[in-house]
Amino acid sequence: MALSIGVIGLGNMGAGMATTLARKGFNVRGFDLSEQARTRLEEKGVSSVASVAELLQSVDAVVLSLPKAEHVQAVCLGDNGIFDHGKPGLMVIDTTTSTPEVSRSLAARLGEKNIGFIDAPVSGGPAGAAAGTMSMVVGATDEQFATVRPVLEAMSASQVHVGDCGAGNVAKIANNMLCAAHLISTAEALSMASHAGVDPERVLAGINAGSGGSAVSKVSFEKWILNKAYDSGFTMGLMRKDVGLGLALTDQLELDLPLFASVGRLWQKSLTTIPDNEDFTYIVSQTDNSLFSKGQ
Repeated sequence: MALSIGVIGLGNMGAGMATTLARKGFNVRGFDLSEQARTRLEEKGVSSVASVAELLQSVDAVVLSLPKAEHVQAVCLGDNGIFDHGKPGLMVIDTTTSTPEVSRSLAARLGEKNIGFIDAPVSGGPAGAAAGTMSMVVGATDEQFATVRPVLEAMSASQVHVGDCGAGNVAKIANNMLCAAHLISTAEALSMASHAGVDPERVLAGINAGSGGSAVSKVSFEKWILNKAYDSGFTMGLMRKDVGLGLALTDQLELDLPLFASVGRLWQKSLTTIPDNEDFTYIVSQTDNSLFSKGQ
């Protein structure tokens, strides 16, 4: 018998995960506060429900795909949420880029009712969610990881178990801080090449063949930046949130990390010229308008 999976949060990522799981043979139902989001999911052939309580009636696991940690807390512990209606043995898979403290506190609280909670934040964007090619970094016990692995493998191409609950959040924050830095550093490198009279696209090819390449230079610049499409599906606002999580974690740990601090200032400074609803790849426009501005 196929596992029944509930997906809470049907934005670009959550809807993609729901359709991928359904395509892989799971029984899937989704919930979102937005009726429009629920309707869009049904148009893709996946059923939706009108409340979290209804969703929890007959699912073996719940996937959360929410904007921020506070939304995860509300769904888990708020009125008519998972704590109130989840059945013993339920597994909650949180793919939100959250904080380790929130994940650990929720795991302890839900554990009082024998409900499992793991953090499994994702990379790969909406396209990866829809295709099942995302990567996941997972914070869970060995037993929990083994239990949910079939679900994770259906949603993603790679699943890295990095430690107990909260470890996935730490790994994702580290990943996104590097992504934020690589966008700026690669843009600056290409700006330098352009001003030196060398074709930046050819320089990018050289970087990607050498030791300076990254997923940002090999994927983001090729797919969304050099063509000035800026349509990855991930916003400036979400990336600013993630950078903020990274800076907050370094402060909490009382670390002096000057490069991350500089990257954080640049992302914050960009708020004066790039609104939150722009694609996150457009941060490169702060480097050299002749190379990266739209319509040029």
